[in-house]
Amino acid sequence: MAVKELFRFPASRLSRRIAFWVFISVIVIETLIFIPSYRSREKELLSQLKEISLARVALTMKIAKPDASDSELFQHVKTLQDDNMVLGGTLHRLDGKKVGAFGKMPELRIENLKINGMSFLLNRDGSDYDIACSPAELQRDYRLILRHDSSSVKQRLLAFFLRIAGLVVIISIVVTVGTWLTLRWIVVNPILNLRHDLVRAGESLSNDNQTPDLYSAKVQRHDELGEVIGAFRQMYRQISDAINERKKAEEALRKSFKQVESYSRVLDNELEKGRRMQINFLPDKLLQMPGWETAAFFKPARQVAGDFYDIFQLPGGSIGFVIADVCDKGVGAALFMALFRSLIRVFSGQTSLDGLPLTCSETLFGEPTQFADSASLDPTHITALKAVKLTNNYIALNHGDLAMFATLFFGILDPDSGSLSYINGGHEPLFIVGS
Repeated sequence: MAVKELFRFPASRLSRRIAFWVFISVIVIETLIFIPSYRSREKELLSQLKEISLARVALTMKIAKPDASDSELFQHVKTLQDDNMVLGGTLHRLDGKKVGAFGKMPELRIENLKINGMSFLLNRDGSDYDIACSPAELQRDYRLILRHDSSSVKQRLLAFFLRIAGLVVIISIVVTVGTWLTLRWIVVNPILNLRHDLVRAGESLSNDNQTPDLYSAKVQRHDELGEVIGAFRQMYRQISDAINERKKAEEALRKSFKQVESYSRVLDNELEKGRRMQINFLPDKLLQMPGWETAAFFKPARQVAGDFYDIFQLPGGSIGFVIADVCDKGVGAALFMALFRSLIRVFSGQTSLDGLPLTCSETLFGEPTQFADSASLDPTHITALKAVKLTNNYIALNHGDLAMFATLFFGILDPDSGSLSYINGGHEPLFIVGS
């Protein structure tokens, strides 16, 4: 590979993605390493500033007389402002009373100081640094708070940051380029060559040409990519052998292809019929009665579902209507939807199925005489409503191991009197909307 070609920007999406994530990973790692270094450097510079300041304070305290008054000691302290490093300060007695203040006032207050030892405060922008000296440092019964110009620390930190940031970028670029070149030679280029082989092999097989000169036929690798290349070679040999067999019995294979295509079309047609049949399980046209209006809206959660509704004529002129939802979704629920729908229709018309007794003497609610004297319930309605119990018994007896169930509202309407008898098996309650 030529040097110019080696360092050419990667055109493949895989190469660009590898280079991008390697670069980002190195940046993140270096940043995580840099943050503690930055904090440590900041502490080091502020510590140097503190040491210089303490040395000047100690020298000032030695110059002042041991028995100097408050005003005399304050005059000595004010000389610290001659240094461009000290911007101002305040001198306090141990009882907290201020002796005097000079220059720029510190943000650090006497009430915020530690009882023992020194206190420090760096302002938000890092330009000022307050140092509070305790009596131990002053060797006197006073507290001194000095405000220092830390802009030089801020500048040195910025320079440190820029140096490290530049170094991080350079390291990231070097590592990214090195990783990219290595992976391009070891992984990316073999993958691209294998892709080219796949295309050429596909064209050769589709055009029934001789085996082309493939890259994968010359490469011997002992890693995962070598296993992929070996699998491709094996696949190509198997396909070539299959084609050779096809040539020996071309006519028979052509017929097989036609049979497969025909079977596929038949299967597609059958699946489409099944979908239409699921839709046709629902009433195409709702039953209309004089003085009554029926309407329905249905929108399944999936292509096929277990929700359904039905309306049908019953013996004696009554109208049965069902609103139900089979558990789960999909084909299984749709099949049980058809079963529930058919059983409700069959049982509500006083029919028998699989030897189940459907005599009029059996009631839905237990004892046959429970509702015999109730003038509010039509006996024919109770007979039709038995369909719910009979359907439940049939499902439990024949399909109980599938654990399928449905919530159901089944109502029997007398269109002449407006009497409605119903049973609600776990379904959402219905609303009666007045005119």
